[in-house]
This record gives sequence, structure tokens and C-alpha cells, in this order.
Amino acid sequence: MSSVLYVCVRPERSAADAEHRSFARDLGIPQLDRLDLLHASLETVEWQQYDGFVIGGSPFNVTDAVKDETQKTVERDLERIADRALTGAATALFTCYGIGVVTRMLGGRVTMEHPERVQAARIRLTAEGTEDPLFGPNAPSMSVFTAHKESAAETPPDAVLLATKDDCPVQAYRVGTHLYATQFHPEASPQDFADRMAVYRASGYFDPSEYAATERMVLSASVDGADLLGRFPALLGI
Repeated sequence: MSSVLYVCVRPERSAADAEHRSFARDLGIPQLDRLDLLHASLETVEWQQYDGFVIGGSPFNVTDAVKDETQKTVERDLERIADRALTGAATALFTCYGIGVVTRMLGGRVTMEHPERVQAARIRLTAEGTEDPLFGPNAPSMSVFTAHKESAAETPPDAVLLATKDDCPVQAYRVGTHLYATQFHPEASPQDFADRMAVYRASGYFDPSEYAATERMVLSASVDGADLLGRFPALLGI
């Protein structure tokens, strides 16, 4: 068993496999353990033995009006991981969909008022972000990939805003010292994100008629998410 568990919440197998490879590469953990919550619950693994968790993205939305039992179970399991991080028993990094789950859990509001289409976006670190061990070395700003329909309306209670952007203000926050949440995708390289575009071509994250131009933009981008993930194991003492 490794010290970190990648938690997958993507129904699409090709996107899930690619995301796992991306996290393993950027974390520097080639044999990164994996749990697919759409196929197995937390109880199927010794999840409380892990020191760290990284939670990938998903086409699910916390604001979905109708949720099947699978999605409801996924969200309950993600909240259990967040609870463990809040106690300091483990360190967790939630990305994209996960920030919505954590925001709602903390009593914050999740909204569809700040969507971002596929893009390489420049986000600004806050004063607290520049002092954070995970984000600080990238101060004063980072370039990251975003693509989402919902987001936190504002920083939820007890959370510290680490990164922001004018048209989507809550890009990353920390709760306590062990729970992190990002709206963006830190694990995706330009090629990773271009490959993901093919899977979600008709899912509303970009205009399909502009596929070629959007792909060129993605492939020509330079992003810093790998730097952030490369520092995550050090939070665990690895």
C-alpha cells in the first residue's frame, strides 16, 4: 500500500484511467493506489490507513436537481474523506467537482454563476496562498486548466482562500492544515487536457464547433499544476 490514494469519480473509463496516470506522474508515485467510487465504496479498501488522498474531477455537479443513488453514495464517501482531513488524520486534495462537495459540506453555497469553459487561466494567489506550503512557491500567480459549470459562490465558513480569479473568485482554499480544495485541474498537462476534451466533446465545457481552435489553445499552453502536486507528498512527510 502506498501512502496516497487516488479517488476516481469519473464514469468514463478512458478519462478515469488517464487522470490516474496524470496524478501518479505529477505526484511522483508510479504505483499510486486507486479507488473508483462509482464501482466500489470506501469500505472496500482500508481507506483509513492512507495518509493522503487526491480526488479527481467528474462530470457530476453538486447542484444537479436529480441524483441517482450512485452519485449520492459518491458524495457521502467524499464527505467522509473530507471529515478525516478536517480532523488532521489525513491530508486531502479535492479538485473540480470535489470543491463543490466540500463547500456544501462546510455550509457554503455552490452556484452556477461562475462557469469557466476549457481554458488555461491565470489565477492569483492571496496573501495566505503565498504563505501556504503547497501554493506558496508558485507566488504570485499560477497558470492552470479550468473547465466547470458550477463553483463555490464564496469561500465557505472556516476556509482560507488561497487563489482567486476575477470571473470565478474561489479557485482554491484550505480548511485547517490538512484539507485543500481547488476549482481547477492541477494534474492535467496540455496533452492530458486535449485528450480529455475528446471524451467530453458534447458535455458543454466548450463549443464543439470550435474544437480545433480550443485544442490548439490547450496544447500551446504552459501550466503549473504539476509543481503543486509535486509538493503534495512532502505534506505527508514522504
